[in-house]
Amino acid sequence: MKRWLVLIILCAAQFIMVLDTTVMNVSVAAVVEDLDTTITQVQLAITLYTLVMGSFMLFGGRLGDIFGRKRIFGIGLLVYGAGSLITAFSPSIGWLLFGWSFVEGAGAVLVMPAIISLTATNYTGKDRATAYGALGGIAAAGAAAGPLIGGWVTEALTWRVVFAAETVVCLAVVACLKLIADSKVSTSRQIDWGGTILSSLGLGLVVLGLLKAGTWGLIRPSGALTIAGTEITPFGFSVVPFMIGAGIVVLVGFLWWENRVVALGKTPLMHPELLRGLQLRNGLVMLIAQQTVIGGVFFVIPIYLQYVLLKNAFETGIKLAPMSIAMLIAAFTGPVLARRMSPRLIVSSGLILVIVGALILVSTVDPELRDAMFGVGMAVFGAGFGLVASQLGNVIMSSVGDRDRGEAGGLQGTAQNIGMSIGVAMIGAILIGALSAGFNDAAQTDPDISAQTKAVIAEATEDGVEIVARDQLDEIAVANGIPAGEVSSLAQAYVDAQIMAIKASLLLAIAFAILGLLIAQRLPRIPGVELGATDDATTEAPPRSA
Repeated sequence: MKRWLVLIILCAAQFIMVLDTTVMNVSVAAVVEDLDTTITQVQLAITLYTLVMGSFMLFGGRLGDIFGRKRIFGIGLLVYGAGSLITAFSPSIGWLLFGWSFVEGAGAVLVMPAIISLTATNYTGKDRATAYGALGGIAAAGAAAGPLIGGWVTEALTWRVVFAAETVVCLAVVACLKLIADSKVSTSRQIDWGGTILSSLGLGLVVLGLLKAGTWGLIRPSGALTIAGTEITPFGFSVVPFMIGAGIVVLVGFLWWENRVVALGKTPLMHPELLRGLQLRNGLVMLIAQQTVIGGVFFVIPIYLQYVLLKNAFETGIKLAPMSIAMLIAAFTGPVLARRMSPRLIVSSGLILVIVGALILVSTVDPELRDAMFGVGMAVFGAGFGLVASQLGNVIMSSVGDRDRGEAGGLQGTAQNIGMSIGVAMIGAILIGALSAGFNDAAQTDPDISAQTKAVIAEATEDGVEIVARDQLDEIAVANGIPAGEVSSLAQAYVDAQIMAIKASLLLAIAFAILGLLIAQRLPRIPGVELGATDDATTEAPPRSA
């Protein structure tokens, strides 16, 4: 038992890193009401939190290489705990954005790569593979437990208690740091500031463009980006594709810069040769696909439960319980199956379950909840995701040796959080876009609605409508001068549009899962992948030139 104490400590840190987003998702209605804000602003906070982590994770891994992973791990926990405390006492959405999205995000940038690297330092051989499987399981457990913990605490006390408790956990983990062994720090103290700026800017532009696609328009400008009263619509199109394209160009520039740094004999933020390793590259892409699916589904399903079915946070957590339980069981079953089954087979099986479960959920999204089928869909989805989560950490880290641990850990954290950010941004954009279009179309074709009201609806939906609960519609209609005789028709049109928008969002998540299934066919096909193991699906990165 003593040899696993370090893993328990690392798992505790991993747990709270994952817990945050799921707690925020299930408590979204309470947060909106408590801070007098909108669901769009909470979506922004969720996306910025994962964006900050994903954008700077490579930088966090490099700091661990320079100053020692255990030291950076401890500093990151203190920063994360401070952010949690600010979030717990946030009086407004601005403070929540600062404490959660930025301060906690900055702490996670230091903590997450260190967790991955310290695991490899403290365990070897089969123990190392087991440890990575456990970390994947704990990540799934955090995602699974979030709805239950967040729902119960939000209803019994307040959502703020969860964040305050995270500060306590951070301090407890810091107190146990002496039990963790660390490897030698890098002899080079160089920091690649150019690479840090380029990678962060490129990733930021891409995800921000995806986030605003629902309000600015994906191709055609709907609610255009406005600066100083001037709408930004390049060549008559939405700014979104130009922003995403600019981000991709900057990321290409980042790779060019890193090759230049290596050629000059300096230390880059990331050695480009790492990405030539087929197993590492496929594992990272697979991780992005996985996180995109779970990020989107975890954003959409609580909205369905709370804004269509009018469930409170605790009831939402209960409805998500089948997924939570199945995910937890599958996540800890995965490492056992890996002794005789290949990562390719386990991940592929998991993704098939994710697709089947999501299809069941699409069929059950309705103004009246079908409890049995909804529970089956959540359980199947959760089991599939748990199997996938149990494998990818070891697949990624097994493709590199000790020398590249910090960078691989940073890449893994980047992929994990960028995938989550893309999922919330893209699927959230589809949700808002489909809701706005569906509501406006229904209103414009309804003969019982006057031309004056149709004009009001057309203007209101131009920039994307807010997601609100059915019991709020009457109040909103009165505030906008809608005649009493037309309120019922508009309310029904809005609810119908909500249902179709949620289904469209889940179908997009299924599309990402199918893409992931195709990528999974390039994962290792031999059982028991350990650090440094290879097979015919693995191409080791060539030796570094610097």
